[in-house]
Amino acid sequence: MSPAFSESVIEQVALAWLESLGYQVLSGLEIAPGEPAAERDNYGQVVLEYRLRQALAWLNPQVPADALEEAFRKLTRPDSPALVANNHAIHKYLVEGVPVEYQRKDGSIGGDLVRVLNYDEPEDNEFLAVNQFTVVENQIERRPDVVLFINGLPIAVMELKNAATENATIWSAFNQLQTYKMQIPSLFSFNEAMVISDGVQSRIGTDRHADG
Repeated sequence: MSPAFSESVIEQVALAWLESLGYQVLSGLEIAPGEPAAERDNYGQVVLEYRLRQALAWLNPQVPADALEEAFRKLTRPDSPALVANNHAIHKYLVEGVPVEYQRKDGSIGGDLVRVLNYDEPEDNEFLAVNQFTVVENQIERRPDVVLFINGLPIAVMELKNAATENATIWSAFNQLQTYKMQIPSLFSFNEAMVISDGVQSRIGTDRHADG
């Protein structure tokens, strides 16, 4: 295997490309629980909660704090035990907004949709790429190569393989993502895209499909 074409090199190239697109790039170790720059209380948390709260607040200045907290709860604590159902529900929140109710100044109860993403000015969203993002669920530890966050939500997962290794193909990366979905499903409740690449071939898809 050529050191110049190792999996770590492919990962660094991918991160450099993402940075050129405007993503902030951090390592999973930097923001891990217990570190000075920690952004999670434990490895079971897959949402970067401070970033999400900040985004909800600036995207919805008209919505009271208690309603924003309700929206935060709906986003971070999906109701269904089924991954697909949670993914569909959160996708709807991302597209349409999170429905909340709150008391207006005149005393009446009104409904609103809390925006999660800024579609009018996409560049104003917060884009973050984290490599080697450790997740522990049901005592199983996994570490996807790159997780992409928008406004604190893990929207995409990238799994990379080395094309110079005979058994490490993009399809072994695809199978690895399927394993992740079974073992750390909480990460995939928010997933909008899964990416596999060996540095030569790449595919992007959703759910069980990888097209490209």
